[in-house]
Order: sequence, then structure tokens, then C-alpha cells
Amino acid sequence: MEKSCLQKIARYGLGAFLMVAGIGHLTFARKEFQAQVPDWVPISKDDTVLYSGFAEIALGSALLLAKGKQRATVGKIAALFFVAVFPGNIAQYKEHRDGFGLDSDGKRLARLFFQPILVLWALKSTSKRK
Repeated sequence: MEKSCLQKIARYGLGAFLMVAGIGHLTFARKEFQAQVPDWVPISKDDTVLYSGFAEIALGSALLLAKGKQRATVGKIAALFFVAVFPGNIAQYKEHRDGFGLDSDGKRLARLFFQPILVLWALKSTSKRK
């Protein structure tokens, strides 16, 4: 399979993943996502979850719809988003908050190692094809 085809599949997969996660922020997983919001965030946990849900839907849509040169820019923005929400994952671990089946410190710690994968996924699936 060609690199461009694999990139397209990866980009569409990440876009769909972000859209489903964003919809979850607004509906069925709202409480679960609140467990990831650090106490130091200056707005309510619910508002933070709603705003990040809208951002994920927008990013997912952009990954699916971006054309040509825009793809790399959208990928960088998605990667930065994953970096920006990482403190929430750390807070969930440090504050021993259950959510999404992460009901032990070991599971919460293991999850932290998946964030760099999301960053790489965003960058690699949108990088310029050579």
C-alpha cells in the first residue's frame, strides 16, 4: 500500500476519532471527561469539557476536509491540541480520578504514554507526501 493511501487512512481515522470524542464531550461521556480537568483550570469543569469537545469536533472535521497544503497545518494544530490537553491526563493520574475505566494508578500511568502516539499520529498522517 502506498504511503499516501496509508496517510489518508490514518488521517481519516484520527479525524473520526476526534469527532466521536468531541461528541462524547458534549453528550454521553461528559462526566467521564470532567475527571480529566485539573482543579487549576480557571473555568468550570463542565465548561472546559464543552469547549474542548467543540474543539475536537472542529479539529476532526478539519482533518477530514483539509485539502493539500492545509493538511500539514491542521496536523500541527491537532498535535498542539494533544500537547495542550496532556496536563489533564497528568492531573487525572496525580489526583487519582477514575474515568473511562482508568480506575487504578497503574492504568492512569500507562495512559500517559499514549499521548505522544497521538501527537505523532497527527503529524505523520498530515505531513507532506514525498
